[in-house]
Amino acid sequence: QVQLVESGGGLVQTGDSLRLSCTVSGRTFSRTNMGWFRQAPGKEREFVAAVNWSGLRTYYTDSVKGRFTISRDNAKNTVYLQMNSLKPEDTAIYYCAADAGVVLSTISNLYDYWGQGTQVTVSS
Repeated sequence: QVQLVESGGGLVQTGDSLRLSCTVSGRTFSRTNMGWFRQAPGKEREFVAAVNWSGLRTYYTDSVKGRFTISRDNAKNTVYLQMNSLKPEDTAIYYCAADAGVVLSTISNLYDYWGQGTQVTVSS
């Protein structure tokens, strides 16, 4: 059974930083593409960032480019999302997801496994 467990969310002020972590068990992590998505109240889930199995390829949504960094440590079965210069519009539940496919994707429906989510709230 594949499990994804996120941590690191919280309440911060505008301009602060947070680092989210997602630890994966039950699957060969080093061969799994990983993504972060988020869902704000009343909105659909949206793509935030993705990293391929090797860590050499990354994708970001435009609104977080230059502020967020996705990375992974295959020895620890963990993917990270470093979030800097946070804004109130970054407030959402953040989910990590694992994709068993070969091609790195930004589409949520193509991800096979999901974590329970961690709340990030940015106050103005």
